[in-house]
Amino acid sequence: MKITMNFYRWLLVGAFGIIANVGLAQTNFKMGPSPILKIEGGSTLHDWHMETNTVSGQGVFTVENGKFVSAKKLQISFLAESLKSGTSGLDKNAYKALDTKNNKEIKFSLKSISNSGANFTASGDLTIAGVTKTVSFPVQVTTSGQSFTFKGDFDTKLTTFSIAPPTALLGTVKTDDEITLSFSTTFIPTL
Repeated sequence: MKITMNFYRWLLVGAFGIIANVGLAQTNFKMGPSPILKIEGGSTLHDWHMETNTVSGQGVFTVENGKFVSAKKLQISFLAESLKSGTSGLDKNAYKALDTKNNKEIKFSLKSISNSGANFTASGDLTIAGVTKTVSFPVQVTTSGQSFTFKGDFDTKLTTFSIAPPTALLGTVKTDDEITLSFSTTFIPTL
């Protein structure tokens, strides 16, 4: 009789555990179509921006009742020379400053993501020009079917990543140290 009671107790505990986790799952995701990553800044001559939509990424997300809850893992990378401004001279100066011959990729690896209501804050390691720094920034997450779109931006400095702000025309045109990084990326479940 004692064995039967213990068996029923454990069965009941297990059933409550299963019920509590209904709708909560960790799922593998990959970068969806049309990601946009931008770097914007200024100079003594004019404002500038560079962007890429050639980005790869993958993650493991916790999803509850069709909504994004958290990320166990998230990694994004792209070739630095995929960043384009529309002006070949600006691109050439940027690639030189980024030392793209030795540092081909720009990468982000998530450490944590927390939320307060509908607002999220991401923290992770960002590698630019071979220098890795921990950054934190706000993220908006929207749901469309089974995919999740992450949008956000944050300010940093070129010198934070040991990049000397480029100059042109014998130093008469100087790039500002301050830049803004922004992104809009959609992740879809892997099949």
